[in-house]
Parts: sequence; structure tokens; C-alpha cells
Amino acid sequence: MEERKKKILQAIIDEYINTAEPVSSGALVHKYGLDFSSATIRNEMAELEKTGYLDKPHTSSGRIPSAQGYRFYVDELIKEDDLSLEEIKYIQSKLETRVNAIEDLTKIATNTLSEITHYTTVAIGPKTGYQNIEEVKFVLLGTRMLMAVILTDTGIVKETIIKFDDDITEEQVNTLNFIFSNKLKGKPLEEIDKPLEEYIFSEMNYSLSVIKPVMEQLNKVVNEESQIYLEGANKAFELPEFKSLEVAKNFINLLDTKEIVLDLLNTGFANDINVYIGDEQQNEQLKDFSIITFKHRYQDKDLGTIGIIGPKRMDYSKVISVMKYISKKLNE
Repeated sequence: MEERKKKILQAIIDEYINTAEPVSSGALVHKYGLDFSSATIRNEMAELEKTGYLDKPHTSSGRIPSAQGYRFYVDELIKEDDLSLEEIKYIQSKLETRVNAIEDLTKIATNTLSEITHYTTVAIGPKTGYQNIEEVKFVLLGTRMLMAVILTDTGIVKETIIKFDDDITEEQVNTLNFIFSNKLKGKPLEEIDKPLEEYIFSEMNYSLSVIKPVMEQLNKVVNEESQIYLEGANKAFELPEFKSLEVAKNFINLLDTKEIVLDLLNTGFANDINVYIGDEQQNEQLKDFSIITFKHRYQDKDLGTIGIIGPKRMDYSKVISVMKYISKKLNE
């Protein structure tokens, strides 16, 4: 794209993000000090519309960015915002809160991102099956009840209660602790599977009435779906786009459809900020929205994904700057 067109497209998108109103050539001349005449700007706007970077609403002489225009803006034109000192201090104070589990840190980061950007944020924890087991501990709660606690190398704690039809002894519990610690320490959670059940049954001469409930309940807690954290959903309805009944309805349906949210958060590259505009993911329900995500990682371990869902007229510069800073602080 020619340099002049780039400057005009950038000015139009910046202005539209700020005002939510179609942008005229006159507004660009007065507010952005472009070194071109109104006639030149009008001609360039017509060209940008013809090539798919701008749309023209029927009721206005001004233009608004298309999904293609936003994509070019994000890929080529965006300038990252400098965070204010107050924002930096706020993020630091929130993320320095002491937590007992990684999930708590994810919740805090999700809330902080929503507070700073004023958009709706969503997050999920890491995929459980890929985490390595640090420790498995069984505690006898009664003659027919055990509590199992699984600690992973990412600090995730899974716990569950196992009930039995027959009495179990402290000796049996000690044996289970020994087996699980020796067989599973340092291995992925997904290895709590059928071969392990068969090993315990054949090696330890335990009855199936003891082994089966243990394996079933551990598999259940390991394979349960990631929990979705949601913050600031009400903030969306303060934006002009959500005055449209169709957009508001699509937004509510989107948040209610867990599979779509999980798919959005599970895609993308590990070390990048990932930006999806409109229906780039070929889903009709996403056509009115943009989604920006980043994966929370520490020492190559997946700790979950945090994302923002908002209108295509999102302040990409602000959101990406805040995400990068929060990602950096989480790693620290």
C-alpha cells in the first residue's frame, strides 16, 4: 500500500475507534493535520473502499473500517500505547497478590485486564492432561472414604473424594500412596489410565472394589473440562455497537456457547498475542467481534490462556500493550 493511503487509513481507524462515528475527509484534515487536501483524501478514501479496506454506511458520507482494514491496521500500522504510571502501578499491585494456586492468578489477571481496558475478558486454565505430576497423596477420611490430592508441576492442585462399598485400611492407603508416587511422579497426568489400573491390580493383589473407584475418580478429575473465567461482560453493553439488538444477542449467545469460547482460547501460537477479527475463524457468530488472546506460560509450561472479546472497533493498540505488560509480569 502506498504511504499516503497508509496514513489516511490509520487516521480513519484511529478516529473511528475514538468516536464510533463514520469518518469524513474534513474530520481528517482538521484533527490529524494530514498534509493532503480534502479532495485528495476523498479520492484516496474512495480507492480504499474499492479495494475493501473501508466500508460506507448507507446513511453517511463518511467511511468506517472493514474487517480487512482492521487486519491491515493490526498487522502493519498499529503503534503500541504507553501505559500510564497509574495503570502500571495498578497492574503490579494486583499481580503481586499472594495466591495459593495458579487458577487464582489467572482469575486476578483476567479481572485486571478487564479493569484496565474496559472490555470483556475470558480465560481458561492449562490443559490438564499435558501437565506433569509432582505428587499424588491419598488421605483416609473414614472407613469407606478417601481424599485424593494431585499436585502438578505448574502448581495446579486437583482434589477429589473417592467412596467405596467396602472398608479400606490405613495400610492399603499407604500402599496406594507408595505406588502412585513411584509410578507417576514426573509423568503427564494423562498416564493415570487403564495400564496403571491393571498394574496395581496384578502387582498388589488388590481387589477391583478398591482399585476401580480410585482410577475412575482420578480419571474423572483429570479429564474434566477447563473452567472458563469471565470478567466484565456488562461492560460490553456500554459500547455503541451493543445498542443493536442483533449484536447484543450474538454476544450473549457467544458467551453462552462454551465450545466456541474454548476453541478461541485454545488456538493461536504460544508466545504471541493472537488477534482474530470478525469471522476470520469462519464462524458466523463471531462476525461482529474481535478476539485478542495470549497464552500464559512460565518456563515453557502452559498455564492457561487469557483473552478479550469486544467489537471490531476495539482499541487494539491499548489492548495489546496491556496484554504484553500483564504477560511480562506474570512471567516474572
